[in-house]
Amino acid sequence: MAEYTKPLPRPTPASEPFWEAAKRHELHLQRCGSCGAYLFYPREVCAECLSSELSWVQVSGQGTVYSYTIAQAPTHPAFADDVPYIVAIVELAEGPRITTNIVDCELGAVKIGMPVVATYDDVTPEMSLVKFRPA
Repeated sequence: MAEYTKPLPRPTPASEPFWEAAKRHELHLQRCGSCGAYLFYPREVCAECLSSELSWVQVSGQGTVYSYTIAQAPTHPAFADDVPYIVAIVELAEGPRITTNIVDCELGAVKIGMPVVATYDDVTPEMSLVKFRPA
């Protein structure tokens, strides 16, 4: 594997289970034990009811494109060789929205409401990034 030179997420104690699941090619979200809400981004308390009764659960990995843009200029200098690429907000079947990239999709084919499914980009032995592709 060639050295990955692009910026990587820095897992925190709150987000570590998300990244560990991604390494296994699984999508996990926090779920509130009090109100049942699914949460993303990882946090210490529920955004709906402020309960700290949060657990990690595997979710479907299915969603729809909520919004997107085609980056014609890199969002960071390290991505200059990748332009153009799709940056999207995907609404997961469980409710939360996640900012991501749409891959394996022609630029003109992406549409709001398009069904997508999680896929995993193993960029280093320690890190897999969650991206989405057309379902």
